[in-house]
Formats: sequence, C-alpha cells, structure tokens
Amino acid sequence: MKTDFIKSAMEKKKTQQADMHISSIAGTVFGVTLIVAVLGAILGDGKLGDAVLGAWVLGWTLLGVYILFALKVANQWEKAVVLRLGKFHGLKGPGMFWIIPIVDAATSWIDHRVIVTSFSAEKTLTKDTVPVDVDAVLFWVVWDAEKAALEVKDYQAAISWSAQTALRDIIGRMMLADILVGRSAIDEELQHIIDERTTPWGITVQSVEIRDIVIPQVLEDAMSRQAQAERERQARVILGESEEQIAASFSKASEAYIHNPTALHLRAMNMLFEGLKEKGALVIVPSSAIDTMNLGGLSGMVALAQNNIPKENK
Repeated sequence: MKTDFIKSAMEKKKTQQADMHISSIAGTVFGVTLIVAVLGAILGDGKLGDAVLGAWVLGWTLLGVYILFALKVANQWEKAVVLRLGKFHGLKGPGMFWIIPIVDAATSWIDHRVIVTSFSAEKTLTKDTVPVDVDAVLFWVVWDAEKAALEVKDYQAAISWSAQTALRDIIGRMMLADILVGRSAIDEELQHIIDERTTPWGITVQSVEIRDIVIPQVLEDAMSRQAQAERERQARVILGESEEQIAASFSKASEAYIHNPTALHLRAMNMLFEGLKEKGALVIVPSSAIDTMNLGGLSGMVALAQNNIPKENK
C-alpha cells in the first residue's frame, strides 16, 4: 500500500509539472529575445548611453518573459481552464492562445480522449461470505471540461475511488456463483452506478470490463472436484440411457426374428462368417444354435473348403 501511495504521488507530481505547459514556441521566442538583448548590449557598448543600453536589454528581456508565460499551446485533445483573478474566465484551445500573466492562470488542462483506469477489489466478501479478488478496467471520457475542473478537485482520483467502492458494493450483494457466471451483468451494473456518480463532474463512463476474478485456492480445488464428479454423473446417466436404447433395439429385432426364422438364420450365418474371416479367430457357437440353424454342417463345409484350397493351389 505504501508503494502504491508513493507511485501515485510521483505520478501526480509529474502531472502537475506537465500542466505548466511551457510551450516550445514560447521558449524559443524567449531565447531569441535574450539573444537580441545580449547582442544589442554587445554591439551598442560604447555607442549608446548606459540608459539606452539598459532600456534595450530590459525591454527585450521583459518581452521574452511575457511571451514565455503568456503564450500557451493546447494539444488537439486538450482544453485549458483559465481563471482570471481566481474566477472562471473560459476554456481555451486546442491550439495557440494568450493569457495575461499574473492576472490569468491556466490551472487545469483537461484531456478529452478516452482514458483507461484499472481498479480492483481485494479480499471482498460475497453474499455467501467468500473472499474474492476482482480486477476491472474502466473506460471513460470527459465531456465537460468546466465541470471536471470546478466541481471536483481531482477527477481522475475521484472516478477511480468511485469505481472501486461501486465494485465492492456489487460484490457484497451477489453470490459467488452469480459473480463467476454473470460478468456481463456486473459490467452493466457497474457502468450504470459509476456513470450516475460521475455525470455531475462532466464525465461519462463508456464501458466497464471485469478482467479477472480470483477465489481462494482451497475453494477452487473443491469446485474442481465438484465439477469432475458432476461430469462423471452425467457420463453414467448417458451410459444408462444408451443401454436402454440398445435394449429397446434388441427387443424390436427379436420381435421381427420371431415371425421370420429364415432372417434369423441368415443373420447368424453372417455373424459366423464375419468371425471366421479374422485369422486366428476363435468362434464359440452354442449347441442350441448349431441344432436349430444346422450350423454344424455349415461349419464342416467351411473347414473342408479351407483345407482343399491349398491343395488346389499346389
């Protein structure tokens, strides 16, 4: 937590330094005026009086300082909030604009691009008292720079904390099973809640996406075993249903064979033939089947044919 706080403070400090927006154009003009002032002092030394020379140097230096602090340039995606004597004066940009130094101040530079903010809820209890860690991403954009600058002190931090508290509130009202299977519902509810809170600040939430949901390892193992047991149960049910279907098919076949013994004999002969085709196959035929279908004579004929084939080939 301390590391995150330090990192956040450093980022805020960098942002404040960048918000000064010293334009490169103003810096270049300031450098040119200083060079003119110095060159004029060198070339005019001994030719001009001290008063004139001092006025020359002072005039060019003041002009450069004025341009340095008065000339501002806002990028295409930025709007500058200008205060005059502490009161809101207007929005400037994008492009180049002028302010009155000391009187005016460009206090805020609002980015109108879509901004991505990641937030999380750690060790948050669900409705069924299960601690979970949830990571999410927020996509939002500033549509009113004036409200974002004047209605809230730090709108980026405010929207981050608002999203985190909303996520914790939703997790606390939902069961673990609903959280695991209902990410899209959580996304929509989060977007609605956060957007209601940020609309008065001139900010709209475009979308919220849950990135990851982490549950305790012990519970994850138990859920894995439960899922495996459920799959085994389904496999046994499917196997039982298959056995019922096979039994029903055999029952229908037996009814057909009862009224047509010739078909039954042909089926038995086909099965015997399929078994004898395999080399080294051993076929066991019940004696009752041999008597009823005269398979004994058939088997002898097949064996005799197999013994005579090699002799004829020779």
